Amino acid sequence: MKTLTARSYQDERDLDAIANLINLCNTVDELEQGTSSNELRQSFTNPSFNPQQDTRIWEDETGQIIGYCNIYISEASNDPKDDADFNFYVRPTAQGGTLERDIFAWVEARAEEVRRERQKTINLVATARSDRAERIALLKRQGFQPWRYFFRMARSLAEPIPEPQFPQGFILRNPNPKIDAPAWVEMFNQTFIDHWNHHDLTLEQLNHELKNPNYNSQLDFVAISPENTFTAFCYCHINPEENTRSGRNEGWIGALGVRRGFRKQGLGRAMLLVGLHALKTAEVETAKLGVDADNPNGALQLYKSVGFHQLQTNIVYRKNLT
Repeated sequence: MKTLTARSYQDERDLDAIANLINLCNTVDELEQGTSSNELRQSFTNPSFNPQQDTRIWEDETGQIIGYCNIYISEASNDPKDDADFNFYVRPTAQGGTLERDIFAWVEARAEEVRRERQKTINLVATARSDRAERIALLKRQGFQPWRYFFRMARSLAEPIPEPQFPQGFILRNPNPKIDAPAWVEMFNQTFIDHWNHHDLTLEQLNHELKNPNYNSQLDFVAISPENTFTAFCYCHINPEENTRSGRNEGWIGALGVRRGFRKQGLGRAMLLVGLHALKTAEVETAKLGVDADNPNGALQLYKSVGFHQLQTNIVYRKNLT
């Protein structure tokens, strides 16, 4: 292989080249995921991500990007373990050489910096689709072990959607980002505090997401109890660039949850049905979502009960730095 030079992300001039590499790899691997410079820009401006520290680019002598890796390290918390979730891409003609080894070495070095700073265990985390045998074998050779399984599911919106039924006294409305953001964050964290691998959402992170050009307040719903408590939510989104790449007309149930103390009243099902109706009103043909296969509150059964079917399985792999 030609000599490669490693560097960090410099500025927005890198975005197009990174997006082109990611899309090339996904096309060759027959994966549906893709990205654009606009979508990368949204990720790179996340307040919990430092693109200069948390990205690495490998390029040849002509300046062509051959490899790329990013790592998202969870905010410091009281938990004895924090996560360093990374993703990497290698140009198909360079796969199977030494570049993958260099990528993993950089990931471990960056995570080790954080481990020493925080004096705690860091979980290195990477995801592979269950049919990506070569990627799975590579992760295992690097000492990663399967940790958790997630399903991607879909439902045609051409099929009838039941009407949502709410407990008496509950109000459904669209949250006001300028007024309701603190209450929404508190509800979100209280909802997922007992879920696997939860890290508290901050107000800064929520405000960043609300600035996403694809955010649509008419696809964002909250249920409020008679005591005026934010109790359940369903946030949906549609990504026009994603639909252009896939040639399909799809929308996502991006976040769905019911606050502890308000479960087992049908709120989760009602909010899900509200989201499906909203996506159909937006003229989306298919709704998609992701779910933890071992969700403790029966989410998988809920989704199946309203017509979702499994498309693929993603496996989360982990390696500890102690």
